[in-house]
Amino acid sequence: MILSMILIFVIGYIAIAFEHPLKINKSASALLIGVLCWAVYIVMSNDSHLVNEQLTEHIGELSGILFFLMGAMTIVELIDAHDGFEVITSRITTNNKRKLLWIISILTFFLSAALDNLTTAIVMVSLLRKLIDDKEDRLLFVGMVVIAANAGGAWSPIGDVTTTMLWIGGQVTAVNIMIKLIIPSLICLLVPLLVLSFKLKGNIVRPVIAENASPNPTSETERNVVFFLGIGALVFVPIFKTLTHLPPFMGVLFGLGVLWVVTEIIHSSKDDEDKDTLSVLHALRKIDMPSILFFLGILIAISSLQSTGVLASLATYMNDTIGDLNIIVPLIGLLSAIVDNVPLVAASMGMYDLSAYPTDSYIWEFLAYCAGTGGSILIIGSAAGVAAMGMEKIDFIWYVKKIAGLAFIGYIAGAISYIAIEYFFHL
Repeated sequence: MILSMILIFVIGYIAIAFEHPLKINKSASALLIGVLCWAVYIVMSNDSHLVNEQLTEHIGELSGILFFLMGAMTIVELIDAHDGFEVITSRITTNNKRKLLWIISILTFFLSAALDNLTTAIVMVSLLRKLIDDKEDRLLFVGMVVIAANAGGAWSPIGDVTTTMLWIGGQVTAVNIMIKLIIPSLICLLVPLLVLSFKLKGNIVRPVIAENASPNPTSETERNVVFFLGIGALVFVPIFKTLTHLPPFMGVLFGLGVLWVVTEIIHSSKDDEDKDTLSVLHALRKIDMPSILFFLGILIAISSLQSTGVLASLATYMNDTIGDLNIIVPLIGLLSAIVDNVPLVAASMGMYDLSAYPTDSYIWEFLAYCAGTGGSILIIGSAAGVAAMGMEKIDFIWYVKKIAGLAFIGYIAGAISYIAIEYFFHL
């Protein structure tokens, strides 16, 4: 059974990687491997009731991620429909590729720590569409956004789901994780940023607005209200979670509801045609549903491997055969580029007891860094990467050729810096 599921998973990943040569949409492949893995599991299991319970439990967790993604994408689409990103793009005056790359990467890094890596990736990819017309240039910037978003999320207790898990579980404290990981996370970004800066030359070409394009029917005040309210709704998510202890998707849906009411009110006097293009209903029709289905398929497939105990067994095997945390934890980070980092971290939390490794121990901080940043090495290794892949239709093989090497050297540099800081300074 286990071998059959792993084989389906591997074949599915190959189909996703070679989406363009095969001419099969990655979302179709992801959905197929997700369903087939669970079908094999339940057919070969002696307890179908237990398998159904496990699937229901996983769907409950995954639906939160999907609703969060849908809510955040709708808010971003609504801001875009109002030309709200003009507030930022009008202030970014440079056309120099290197300068713009640094501005975008640093902005993404710190924004990810305040929001989270998924939301930040959605916002920044939408912003880049307004700044860069050339597809190849834009994809390089999007690749750096994925790296910067994951690096920025790793050092914040609310920036990445795995860091949040460790924070809620009592393995790390908020202030300590920020102090310990900000330098390794920054190095994880700066190394690939420096390398790519040397390769980039010249200026970007900004999108040209067609002369016959219809003017946006919103006033400057309306654009600013929707932009700041939309960004405020996304920033409010971690605050909402802290105040209510409800999951993040509830905060996003609350923000979307508020934005929906406000836009209905401010556009109530407009004619139906203008009102329609500026409505939440229009934004909902524009969000990238294939990307959401791709996300669903991948996460369902991985949850099947988690339910069978494959991931936990893998973590235990590494602990028994390798033993050295300085090797095990980076390997977990590398594995998170292939399978979801959440079950890997969950398995590690169950394997290493708090009585042996108390709060803010070396292993928990290092695990937060590696699990948070290792997913950047492959485009499907993180939520930020999957979102960017769907929004910009990034080819898996293109990402491997152009971005994976940069992400890998940044990941290794950050890991080495964390080990060195701990070894020499014992912080």
